[in-house]
Amino acid sequence: MAPSGSRSIKNGCKRVLYWIPVLFIALIVAWSYYAYCFTVFNQNAVIYLLVYHVIFVMFVWAYWQTICTRPSNPLKEVSVSVCDAAFITLFLSSIGEDEAWRGSADVGYTIRFCDRCQLLKPDRCHHCSVCDRCILKMDHHCPWVNNCVGFSNYKFFMLFLAYSLLYCLFITATDLQYFIKFWLNGLPDTQAKFHILFLFFSASMFSVSLASLLTYHCWLVCKNRSTLEAVRAPVFRHGTDKSGFSLGLRKNFRQVFGDEVKYWPIPVFTGLGDGCSFPTCLVNVDPEQPSTSPTGSNPFPSKPLTESQSRLLTSTPSWSENDSATGRKGKIAC
Repeated sequence: MAPSGSRSIKNGCKRVLYWIPVLFIALIVAWSYYAYCFTVFNQNAVIYLLVYHVIFVMFVWAYWQTICTRPSNPLKEVSVSVCDAAFITLFLSSIGEDEAWRGSADVGYTIRFCDRCQLLKPDRCHHCSVCDRCILKMDHHCPWVNNCVGFSNYKFFMLFLAYSLLYCLFITATDLQYFIKFWLNGLPDTQAKFHILFLFFSASMFSVSLASLLTYHCWLVCKNRSTLEAVRAPVFRHGTDKSGFSLGLRKNFRQVFGDEVKYWPIPVFTGLGDGCSFPTCLVNVDPEQPSTSPTGSNPFPSKPLTESQSRLLTSTPSWSENDSATGRKGKIAC
């Protein structure tokens, strides 16, 4: 067994390495700001600079929020004792991993248990091996923000992609005229020529990658899926279904961005729900299905819903009043 001191040094080195992609992005953004404001558009470009700074502020704000917002973790109420954890681990190993993935703790099926965090995992919750903790509605771990993208910061991540794409497209469009002059030898032989050339190429290349990534995540939002769920479909009582959480385009979008339109472009949290339970479009009530879990209660208590959240949930056409009253929300198991 390695000494605790060497283990601490190893973990410290890992934490430093994880920040290298963020530092790289920060240096690129800082250089682009200098190149654009002080070498390319330092004269007769007041309107360009005003628009540029608005986009730049929103881009940096969204990026900062994505980095600094702590991913939401399961509630302490779902943690279990050491004895219970040993029993659950033994039970899951006896029935096999595939059966365990079919579990849903509040409908009498098997359960989803994290042996690293020693807790029961709510629906759409996954354990991140990099962060070493369970993340509510985990989408993926992004090395470019050194953070998990999940329930608490997915809106920030979407805005970060959108504003960074807008930032690159604006630079590409406004720098194009100077880029053409560069190839026609219409620019004076100064240091600005270097910045014009590489600013255009870097902004263009980042635009392509950001556009594809933003398009993919917009598609995920419209389908109400996470990246993990797109790779491995969630499992419900009737079987696997990638569209099990989809409530329609409008409601799927509101679940991430909220009800208030004026807050959609601002990097502040406005999502609906508590991250532990989610409405589905697949609730087909079986009268013989037990309505309680083996322990007799729901291990994932939901927080009180706001008026906007209640409208989102109760307006789901496939729900019945009995389902919403008893809290049976068609739990996922993976």
